[in-house]
Amino acid sequence: MLNKSCFYKIREDLKMDTRTPRSSQTRAKQGRKTPWRPPSVLDAPPAPDGFVHRWVRESVMGYDDKKNLSARLREGFELVRADEYPDFEAPTISDGKHAGIIGQGGLVLARFPEDTRDQRNGFYQQAAKDQMTSVDNDLMRENNSIMPISKPERQSRVTFGGSKSSE
Repeated sequence: MLNKSCFYKIREDLKMDTRTPRSSQTRAKQGRKTPWRPPSVLDAPPAPDGFVHRWVRESVMGYDDKKNLSARLREGFELVRADEYPDFEAPTISDGKHAGIIGQGGLVLARFPEDTRDQRNGFYQQAAKDQMTSVDNDLMRENNSIMPISKPERQSRVTFGGSKSSE
């Protein structure tokens, strides 16, 4: 039989926690190793806040694509210099007019403001919507009361499986 002093001694020993704290145990330490895969040729450093990085075609098969690059620069793209990211090892153009710019195989890395990107995407979405409205109006103009054309339906439905009674 245990006496009271021995019981309190055991309780005091239990209060002294020798376990490792739960915060030191993370899934990252216990997680699986990521499988090997070949490195991407178009890895890019993380873009600064408020910007996105995009690869822009600078040349095709050794010929300069001045039209494409100048159009992107007029849209608001800025070429990214390798010295802006000293911790990121990136392929750099070593000579010519784009010396020091991050580039690979006829592509150069450019940054683009996110708000400008959103405005640009909105512009092209509205243009596509206007084109579809025009096509619908053109179709409905040919409508005849004898053979009416129903309004085009542009929604798709996805269903999984079939009914059990069809077996």
